[in-house]
Amino acid sequence: MVTATAMAKDGSTVDADTLDVWTDLAGERIGTSATVITFVRTVGSVVLAALAARQESLTLLVVALVVYWVGDSLDGFVARVRGCETRIGAVLDVLSDRFCAAAFYLGLVWLHHEYAVPVFVYLAEFMVVDCYLSLAFLAWPVRSPNYFYVIDRPLWLWNWSKPGKTVNSSLFAVLLLVTGWVWLGAVIAAALLVMKSVSLARLARIGIPVPAR
Repeated sequence: MVTATAMAKDGSTVDADTLDVWTDLAGERIGTSATVITFVRTVGSVVLAALAARQESLTLLVVALVVYWVGDSLDGFVARVRGCETRIGAVLDVLSDRFCAAAFYLGLVWLHHEYAVPVFVYLAEFMVVDCYLSLAFLAWPVRSPNYFYVIDRPLWLWNWSKPGKTVNSSLFAVLLLVTGWVWLGAVIAAALLVMKSVSLARLARIGIPVPAR
C-alpha cells in the first residue's frame, strides 16, 4: 500500500503523489520502442557471444559485452525520454540482462577455464540473488527497480543507483578482463554475493506486501 508520503531520490520526504515513479496500468504494453531495443541488444549480444565461443575469439566476446552494456543503457534512456517506461519492459530488461551476462561469462570460461570459480560465484549472485532482488519491485506499484528509493533508500543505493549498478554489472568483468587475476575476481564476486545477501536480508525485514485474496 502506498503511503501519503514517500522518499525522494535525494533522500527527502515528499508527497507520494508528486513523484513520477508509479505505474500506469493503462499504459502497460509489451510493444514499445524500449522493448524493441531490449530485444535487439539481447539477440545481438548473445549471438556475438556464441560466435566468440565458436571462433575462440576474446575480442568478439568483449564486443558482445559492450553490445549488452550499451544496449542496456540505451533501452532505459529511450524508455524515459519517450515516456514508455512499463513494468513489463522492466521485467524483460532484468531477464534479458541475465541472458546476456550468462552468454558472456560462459563464453569467457569456455576460453579461459581458470576463471571458472569466480565466474560461477558471480553468476550465482547475479542470476539468482540479484534477480530476485530486482524483481521484488513488482510487489509495489512502482514502474521499475530504478524507483525503489520510494520503498527503501539504502536498498536502492546499494543495488539500483548508478554507482550500485556500475559495481554490480561492470566492476567484476572489467577487472577480470584487465588484470586476469583469478583471486581478485573471486574476491569481488564473493563480496558482491555478501552485499546482495545483506540486501536480501533487509528486503525480508521490510516485508514484501501480499495482495488480499
